[in-house]
Amino acid sequence: MPCKVKRPPPRRHRPWIAKSTGMDDLVAGAWLGGTLDTSASVVAAGALVSDAAMKTGVIVKFSQNALIGVAAFMLAIWWALKAGAAAGQRPSARVIWERFPKFVLGFVAVSAVFSFWLPDDVVAGTRGALGEIRTWWFALAFVCIGLATTEQGRPALAFIGAQLFNVFWTLLLAWLLFGGVLLPQPVIN
Repeated sequence: MPCKVKRPPPRRHRPWIAKSTGMDDLVAGAWLGGTLDTSASVVAAGALVSDAAMKTGVIVKFSQNALIGVAAFMLAIWWALKAGAAAGQRPSARVIWERFPKFVLGFVAVSAVFSFWLPDDVVAGTRGALGEIRTWWFALAFVCIGLATTEQGRPALAFIGAQLFNVFWTLLLAWLLFGGVLLPQPVIN
């Protein structure tokens, strides 16, 4: 009989900031879920930390995805109010509509069609092709958004600044919400 070698469980790797600060797995997972761009990268990075970190990261990422429409609407109102205040007038619903990113409506409509009206076998058959198209359209959309919202052609600086703000803000929120500071720490197994 061949000798069976019992292998140790795979060693988990923690991001160096999480390791050096002794960060809790739930806080690390929430931080990853809030800062990484795709759900797949959140799952992969969270799994490197622990199962609980992976699950927490997925909860945060899916919450972000579900709330993108609300956030976009709030930003449209904020920008409209800011522009109206500069001009000394109150913005109309038309101004808010002009500033609202219309891709959010397309996202909601396509999600509804694929979730409620198309049969499961049709949805499964389109995953590969639509996944590739989605990747390219997202890349194009975010490049265009970045170019349209930066002044004097500085998209790289705007991106880096926004990412640094996001990393620190998300860490603070992850610590407050998942570190047991504002609420009791959730139990995620």
